[in-house]
Amino acid sequence: MKAARIRTFGSPEVLVVEDIPTPSPASGEVLIRVNAAGVGPWDAWIREHKSQVSVTLPIALGSDLAGTIAQLGSGVSGFQPGEPVYGVTNPLFVGAYAQLAVAKAGMIARKPATITDVEAASVPVVAVTAWQMLFEYAKVKSGQTVLIQGAGGNVGAYAVQLAKSAGLRAIATASAQDVAYVKSLGADQVYDYRATPFETQVSGVDAVLDLVGGETRRRSFEVLKPGGSLVSAVSPIPPEEIPAGIHATFFLVEVTTARLNALTQLFEQHHLSTRVGAVLPLDQVRAAHEMLAGAPHPRGKIVLRVNHLA
Repeated sequence: MKAARIRTFGSPEVLVVEDIPTPSPASGEVLIRVNAAGVGPWDAWIREHKSQVSVTLPIALGSDLAGTIAQLGSGVSGFQPGEPVYGVTNPLFVGAYAQLAVAKAGMIARKPATITDVEAASVPVVAVTAWQMLFEYAKVKSGQTVLIQGAGGNVGAYAVQLAKSAGLRAIATASAQDVAYVKSLGADQVYDYRATPFETQVSGVDAVLDLVGGETRRRSFEVLKPGGSLVSAVSPIPPEEIPAGIHATFFLVEVTTARLNALTQLFEQHHLSTRVGAVLPLDQVRAAHEMLAGAPHPRGKIVLRVNHLA
């Protein structure tokens, strides 16, 4: 089978599509025939040897995927061969850039019937990140107000949609080119972060979702009500930055079947929509990683179409 692997760490040029043996699922795993694989910044961090996860070379990159169950490992229940699924491969976030990939059964779920494989492969990491930020760390409830910093990005766009589906008042910041898009997702107010200092317009919010970091995160503490929460998916928060009476948390995403099932339900109820940008075949994986590094491409999630090599 074909897979896009790295044998050494470095620039996108180290990615090579090559033939490798078909893997076999161990206990608690499934083998997935991959139709599409998402491409995310974490893939580049692994390729550049800047990730917090430790991998042994050579390794196929990629975590997000969508496809069909090809084989069940021992002890797996709840899935059937041929069933369409989506999710991530494993806690190391590797192995999805391949025609066949092994995934932990507890990190995949039935694919929403309302979206394509390419769309589904764009979802897991970013949408689950938004879900965890809102409901597990900020613990917001209907009627409360949340400020989403960086709402034009892939995680931020899901955060806006999830906030609105949960009955929250959603305030957002975004670049000028994304203001209209974020409003279309349901945000109650959207500020161009370059034109309008958000802290002059916003106050007393229940929670801030930080997808920007740096000075924006430091200023965000000013707009929280006493007892409010700031949740960051960017970097750990120095204790000295956190005002008294404010809860602040940094976390790493954990994709699970239960969280994906919750998202599946929202997709099938048409409360969520995807934003796919560039879609490339697996043999153009280097170009996909050049886009991660800043090469021009449509806004939205980059996805590899894998089954064209099947």
